[in-house]
Amino acid sequence: MIKPIELVIFDCDGVLVDTERIALRVQIALGRELGWPLTPEDVVDRFIGRSKESIREQIAQRLGEETAAFWWEQLLRRHRDAVDAGLEAVDGLPQALEEIDLPVCVASSGSHDKMRHTLGVTGLYERFAGRIFSASEVARGKPAPDLFLHAARRMGVDPAACVVVEDSRPGVRAARAAGMRAFGYAGGLTPSGRLAGPGTVVFDDMRELPGLITGQRRPAPAGAPAGGV
Repeated sequence: MIKPIELVIFDCDGVLVDTERIALRVQIALGRELGWPLTPEDVVDRFIGRSKESIREQIAQRLGEETAAFWWEQLLRRHRDAVDAGLEAVDGLPQALEEIDLPVCVASSGSHDKMRHTLGVTGLYERFAGRIFSASEVARGKPAPDLFLHAARRMGVDPAACVVVEDSRPGVRAARAAGMRAFGYAGGLTPSGRLAGPGTVVFDDMRELPGLITGQRRPAPAGAPAGGV
């Protein structure tokens, strides 16, 4: 029996804030400068949705530890500068949040400092404050299920009653591995075909999300309290 949804877990980059295009541009520029030519498809396949440790390990294997450390330092600086220059929330996201009447939280491969910055710039931080979880808190990043299971545990919700909103292939794989339903947002960089799979609904307009969630819910028993953020 499918459990009613009790919690919506959002990824951050590319789902709440439109940072993935910034990351794509910066990663390609760094690769060109440091000796690893990358296509947009390479960046999506190798880096999008993955933890700092995974990204640095791949760079170190290709270019050495010293270059990997410099690459990461430059990535953080250039990404921050671009965010400050005019980062926005993902199109349709603020409206979707207003219509979702369930508890929500954030579970991201990014660090707490990064999320505090990006969510702060876009005015979303206070909405999620106290319910933000980072891959730095668990042993394994996405596509392992650790982060989403950690978020569900901290929020006091059975994983089977959670849905995850993700925009990356590692993210939807992590949700499936955690036993959670997944909504794959294909309005960003990752093609819809890479998000599709068992237990996953793929969509490309964030304004559709509240209706999709409602379609996955069963009516609450009479007199039961409504959810809320």
